[in-house]
Amino acid sequence: MSTTLKQTYLSLLSKYSSNQILIQELWEEVESSYSSIERCYHTLIHLENILEQLIEVKDQINNWDAVLFTLFYHDIVYDALKGDNEERSANIALKQMSRVGIKEEICEIVTKQIIATKSHVLTEDRDTNYFLDADLSILGQSFDLYIAYFKEVRKEYSIYPDDVYNPGRLKVLKHIILMDKIFKTEYFYNKLEVQARANIIKELELLS
Repeated sequence: MSTTLKQTYLSLLSKYSSNQILIQELWEEVESSYSSIERCYHTLIHLENILEQLIEVKDQINNWDAVLFTLFYHDIVYDALKGDNEERSANIALKQMSRVGIKEEICEIVTKQIIATKSHVLTEDRDTNYFLDADLSILGQSFDLYIAYFKEVRKEYSIYPDDVYNPGRLKVLKHIILMDKIFKTEYFYNKLEVQARANIIKELELLS
């Protein structure tokens, strides 16, 4: 993990609280959650990659702090056996943001953005769309990186045999590729859409 990710978090919370002990405690929770042994893809590296993508469009984002809170908390709960990870992640975000005195307005934005990662459909909020695009940006990387990504996701679901996992994965991929646009914003659409569709088609062929 680069120091950039940690420093981004510490700097963000320091804008709202002077309690450095609390801020360090909250960072350690984030670090521990994303470093758990069960995780292979949804790790701190995933957060770093999203942050890199978001920085590219920072000047287009209205509430940068809210998007950063969403970044750090959107996958803080990740349990392959559960279907309510987003809701549980949002609840933790609210709890911890309240401890550092984050305004209700930002809390509401973060909650909506985290829940939006459950379906990844177009929203009316531009910031949310930028975050969703950054979250899915791995789909539009080189096929070698894409292969590494879907292998890491498979490891996170290793509890399931192929005859259970593959139909579920196929359903997710078909949901994505049937979208009019995988990427909601013009920037990420132009940058990643063509490669993402090519990658998904190749994975669908491998799974079929």
